[in-house]
Amino acid sequence: MTKRVSVQQGRPRRPAAVTMINRAGRMLESAGLVLPVLEPGPLLAEAVKKTGLADFGGDEFLRPLCLYCDSLNRDARLNTLGRMIAKGHTVQMLINRLKMTGYRKNHPDIDNETITRPLFIIGLPRTGTTIRHSLLDRDPANRSPLSWETLFPAPPPRNDTYYTDPRIKKIQKQFDRLYKLARDFEAVHPMADDMPQECIVMWSHEFMSPQFFMQFNVSSYQKWLDRQDMTHVYRAHRRFLQFLQYGGVRGERWLLKSPGHLNLIETLFDTYPDALIIQTHREPVTVIASLTSLAAMLRGISSDHIDTRAISAQFLDWYEDLLGRSVSQRDRLNGRSGQFIDLGISEITADPIGCVERIYDKFNFTLTAPVRERMVRFMNENPRDRHGSHTYRPDEFGIDIKREQRRFQGYIDRFCLQ
Repeated sequence: MTKRVSVQQGRPRRPAAVTMINRAGRMLESAGLVLPVLEPGPLLAEAVKKTGLADFGGDEFLRPLCLYCDSLNRDARLNTLGRMIAKGHTVQMLINRLKMTGYRKNHPDIDNETITRPLFIIGLPRTGTTIRHSLLDRDPANRSPLSWETLFPAPPPRNDTYYTDPRIKKIQKQFDRLYKLARDFEAVHPMADDMPQECIVMWSHEFMSPQFFMQFNVSSYQKWLDRQDMTHVYRAHRRFLQFLQYGGVRGERWLLKSPGHLNLIETLFDTYPDALIIQTHREPVTVIASLTSLAAMLRGISSDHIDTRAISAQFLDWYEDLLGRSVSQRDRLNGRSGQFIDLGISEITADPIGCVERIYDKFNFTLTAPVRERMVRFMNENPRDRHGSHTYRPDEFGIDIKREQRRFQGYIDRFCLQ
């Protein structure tokens, strides 16, 4: 059955228990007490107390953490539940840093792990990147970072417990809670413990990730982030992959995905010069309408102040900048055409297996008959509307498609989009 996904302006409807938590929080705020505290000092101290460890593995993350916390407090207009969510996630990232640093000290040979010809899926969100990632993950030669191991990475996963590790149930419980708080979210962006996860989750451990801007209205933080040199974040990303594969769970190549790479392709190649890139494309304004709906759902969990027109305006400006930079980088990287394949959303939707064959031909991968059959079965078992259909109207968000398309004409012309 198709269900209509709609986003309510103002204060979204929530379960009664959540309403009570937020009401109690407002009472405390009126008395001058804002809880939980979102300040770097107490958050760092809590992570240290919970682990008994004190080495976070360098201090480059501290300034981004400070700016992120400042934006949470100044821009995001969080309710009490939102503050609890932001605190819990931040402390977990800090705990992960402590545990990974401690483990690496005892296993310095992790640095000898090699990463060869990683395959990146990049492009605009809502362009089939998630289903493409899951489809290609049916091939054992492609090693994807899964949700549970990116959110709870230490110790490194092992072959003998890869499908039974207790961290799997832990992360699935988190996803189940999310779906209760945002009941339409699964139809928009399904997630599971064993699904491939995006690179921006790994970036979150450096507190330099656009993941935060999707979840909270941290606008001043994101404006700062968009102008930063991300070289050390990609180096940390490589170290994260080395950590994950150290336990023995390997493939022939890493299979990675995130729209976050879209405007950082040159930096990506600085760290992974032999990387292979699948770039997906779709008319951008339609994408931004879908993103507005998604962000409103996520932000609506943590804030009582949701303005979808303001969100769409943010995203139009944001992606105008990011896509402009992406086109410029692709032009400068024209000599690396052998490392790119471009796919439009129409061909991805019409012939997903044919697109896989094009990818494998382009990069000289072997597509065996059993793997192809596994991919076909996956597509049959995971139709596009399995969890319901994500429907919306751009005009609901104040978006005039024809007018706004002019912002993105360079991108549209470059990739022959209709």
